[in-house]
Parts: sequence; structure tokens; C-alpha cells
Amino acid sequence: MYSSSPSSSDTQAAFSTPPGCLRRFLIPVLAVLFTSSLLVFGLSKIEIVQAESPALAVEQESNLKPGISPLFTAEVHYWKEEIMAWSEIYQLDPNLVATVMQIESCGFALAESGAGAKGLFQVMPYHFHEGENPFKPNINAKRGLQYLRQSKEAGGNTRLTLAGYNGGINGATLPEGDWPEETQRYVYWGLRIYKDAKNGLDHSARLDEWLSHGGASLCKKASESQRD
Repeated sequence: MYSSSPSSSDTQAAFSTPPGCLRRFLIPVLAVLFTSSLLVFGLSKIEIVQAESPALAVEQESNLKPGISPLFTAEVHYWKEEIMAWSEIYQLDPNLVATVMQIESCGFALAESGAGAKGLFQVMPYHFHEGENPFKPNINAKRGLQYLRQSKEAGGNTRLTLAGYNGGINGATLPEGDWPEETQRYVYWGLRIYKDAKNGLDHSARLDEWLSHGGASLCKKASESQRD
């Protein structure tokens, strides 16, 4: 069928893009470019954070203060380096070792009880080998903390560990009501002091109570011996 040639105005209209079509074409392209920019920016931030994290971790670790709790008396802190070393040797919590030293001798290396217990950890004579000096700190710690470790392994919790150390490992297996009064008092003092230390407190009301019930006089002897 014959048709007339299109006019120039018709040709221009046929090859021109309507404004609405242009917008529909450009909007998805711009959206993709914008999303890509955000993604690149986000990844760069993640890389920066990851690069900074190790330094931050090192800084946080450097702020940690290893050692025994600050709530223990100055006489016990006098032995803090030894306590850390002994704790590692005998695989015990340093704050547990410090608790036992606190209520046994308050750091008085020459302490001796009426029952014959001796030294920093108030170790009974039959625990020592022949020729050992029970007042030598390392020897006293060795025999005392070996027994504390055995008591911990037998008891399984701090209450029975302390009871076993004071009243004997076998004695700690008895019902608590059958424990000697001394052992019950020992657990009363030690368990709360240890929990306060373990919970990161810098003060213990139970330790204050122990000091007011005779512990202060023991600490005074320790302080005087440490100044010599």
C-alpha cells in the first residue's frame, strides 16, 4: 500500500525521547550508583574498625591489674608477689591463697598457734618433712598450699575447701552441723572474704568484722615483723 513520506516534524518526534521515559531510565542507574557508594563507604569503615580493634584490645589489656584484690590488709599485700608465684605453682586462685593467709596469719611469717600450727599458712608440724623449717615462707607455702589444693580437689567448692583446710579433709565430709566451732567460724570468715575479693570489691565488711574479733592484733604483729 502506498503511503506518503513522513514530514520532518514527524521524524523528529519519532526519534525524540519523552521526558518521562528519560527519568524512568536515569532513576534506577542513579540508585545503583548511590547504593554502591554507600557499600564502599561502609566496607571502608569496617576495615578501619577492624584495623583499630587489635590496638584497642591491647590498650584494654594493659589497663587490667593482675594480682590479689585490694581489699586484703597491707600485711597480706606485702606478700603479693609470692602469692602470685605460689598460686601458679600450686594451681590455686591467688585470692583464695590470700584469703587463707589473711585469716591464718595476716602475713605474720613467725605466727604460731596454741595447737602448734606454724607460719604464714599455719601448717601443722606433721605436714613437714624432717629437717624442714616451717617458718621459711617457701617451705610453709609448699606444705600449706599442697594441702589446700588437696582439700579443693576433694571438696569441689570453696566452702568445703576451707572447711577441709581447717578441720581436715575427712572432717569436711561430715554434715556442717557436726563441724567443730572453730571450723564453722573459719568458713564464716573465709568464704565471705573470698567472695568479696573474687567479685572485685575493694572493701569487705566481713574482713572488718574479722579484724575487730582479734585479727587486728595478729596484723599488728605482722606489720612490726615486716618493718624489721
